[in-house]
Amino acid sequence: MIRRLGYAVILAAMAAPLLLPADALSQSRQRMPSREELGAPQSAPVQQQEKNFPLGASWSAVSFNGKPIADRRATLQVDASLRGTGFGGCNTFSASAYPLRAQGFAVGPLALTKRTCDKGLSDFERSYLTALRATQKWDLVDGKLVLTGSAGELRFDRGF
Repeated sequence: MIRRLGYAVILAAMAAPLLLPADALSQSRQRMPSREELGAPQSAPVQQQEKNFPLGASWSAVSFNGKPIADRRATLQVDASLRGTGFGGCNTFSASAYPLRAQGFAVGPLALTKRTCDKGLSDFERSYLTALRATQKWDLVDGKLVLTGSAGELRFDRGF
């Protein structure tokens, strides 16, 4: 008897929504807020297309930390094998150079020739190679390659 009564209560609870009038069901449904009410933008934001690093291009340094490099020559080239090579002002160098996602950039340890140069040229080369090794980001701005990192910013023009 108790078991039958329990089944009857469960069946009645399940059938109750089915027995409600149509207007009662429509009142129980909640209206979804509009985009304007939620403060959401009308259109989806346009995502910026990621740039491709210019592999195989030759670059000549034109400025270091905003100061022009007029009397020195420094170059950089990253080939399709992700090998960075160039001239630091006195010596040639080679290193692994990795363009990363989100315009990141990493330069591995440098292999360097051991040519002897005057102090001014050696100091410039040391600063250039330190900035190159510390590079974390790259960008192309008005046709110039810009490398930035903890040791400063290097700007390059396309070389010949």
